[in-house]
Amino acid sequence: MILRLIYDETLAQASYLVGCAAAGEALIIDPNRKVEDYIALAESKGLRITAVTETHIHADFVSGARELARATGAQLYLSDMGPADWKYGYAGEAGAILLHDGETFRVGNIRIEALHTPGHTPEHLSFLLTDTAATDEPMGIFTGDFLFVGDVGRPDLLEKAAGITGTAESGARQLFRSLQRFHALPDYLQIWPGHGAGSACGRALGAIPQTTLGYEKRTNWAFEVTDEQRFVQTVLAGQPEPPTYFAEMKRVNKIGPVLVSEGAIPLPEASIEQLMADLQSGIPVIDTRPSRQYVEEHIPGTTHVPFGPIFLNWAGWLFPYDRPFSLIVDASTLRQVITQLRLIGLDQVAHVWTLDVLATWKSTRQPLGNTPQITVQEARQLLAQGQVTWLDIRSRDEYVAGHIQGSQHIHLGSLRQHLQEISPEKPIVVQCQGGARSPIGASLLEAHSYPQVMDLVGGLLQWQKAGYPVVKGAEPSYL
Repeated sequence: MILRLIYDETLAQASYLVGCAAAGEALIIDPNRKVEDYIALAESKGLRITAVTETHIHADFVSGARELARATGAQLYLSDMGPADWKYGYAGEAGAILLHDGETFRVGNIRIEALHTPGHTPEHLSFLLTDTAATDEPMGIFTGDFLFVGDVGRPDLLEKAAGITGTAESGARQLFRSLQRFHALPDYLQIWPGHGAGSACGRALGAIPQTTLGYEKRTNWAFEVTDEQRFVQTVLAGQPEPPTYFAEMKRVNKIGPVLVSEGAIPLPEASIEQLMADLQSGIPVIDTRPSRQYVEEHIPGTTHVPFGPIFLNWAGWLFPYDRPFSLIVDASTLRQVITQLRLIGLDQVAHVWTLDVLATWKSTRQPLGNTPQITVQEARQLLAQGQVTWLDIRSRDEYVAGHIQGSQHIHLGSLRQHLQEISPEKPIVVQCQGGARSPIGASLLEAHSYPQVMDLVGGLLQWQKAGYPVVKGAEPSYL
């Protein structure tokens, strides 16, 4: 048997290749849209992809299962569990075999058994793996977003992200019962989860790639809570804000995503006149340069989301799904940017400009803008004199843990929806934890014509380093 983890750092997401060397066949579990990676891996091992499946309808990335099955001619297996209104809408068109609890399929000598493990989502399956060439005893289980290293999948996403009222508590109770079912399974089973640390699909996921069921029974908080009501209260408490794009991912993956092969990557650079037209017509133009470059000079009206470790997270929060958007991007990273955006279904790139556009903009005698930066010492004095509006754009949990007295809290991901709550009468100081998010928030305000916006250098960490006080425990007004 061949087993390989394919891990996407930008999504903190795990896919798996399970191969039978004797038969030359392979199964892919939970593929994302970069289907060429799975095909290349299988070919490098001398395998044909003959089966594709996924544990559930994903909320944090666009599934590549349909596309990979079509590209390879593999059989697609999908869950048929859960309520009637939460089924795969494209299963018939894709020729999928629908799986129920306890049903099995084979890839060469490898037997896969579907176990219904609802809670994170109603249709969720885990896949028990047995290498029948060696034994009739199972080796491990692919748990998707049900069981992680040190945590369990959050049951509140359908309610918070997809807006399906009343599903958080019922999902938590289903999750508790799914965990009870796992108590009866052998402790030696290896656990192969669908996500690692950094994913918003759980509260505190471990960073190691796999674990064992016995270890999780001993160390995972979820197995320690034996009272159902206490489990429900615990699992729902303190969950991070789900990115707004999760609702779109649920919808797309349920009805069937558009195939990547049907859309080309935009390569020709648009004209400066087109850039002006986009800005005037309200098409968002996102500048993906590093923040230090953006704050020094940028084209007025553009929004800033730097390409790097935080890019995909904030793109999902802030980029539009209902209309096109345009990009300013380094030519050397263009394909990477487009590929990452497609992982979460942001396909509607209208126009692209490379970094030369700033020089071209200058040549038209159009002024460039900049984002003034302010130190904590300067900002503290202005705040004490009542001369600024202080905007804290961190998460709710960060705000409650400690914030600056007199600050207004609006989570960065919700900032666009709450702009009317921010007065333009005073200069605005935008503050985050360490300074990585505040340039993004400042750019949003500037793009919406707030005349005086300043970026706090170093954020709350620098404030505390200077010995200035913070307030703890107060609830924010806005998420």
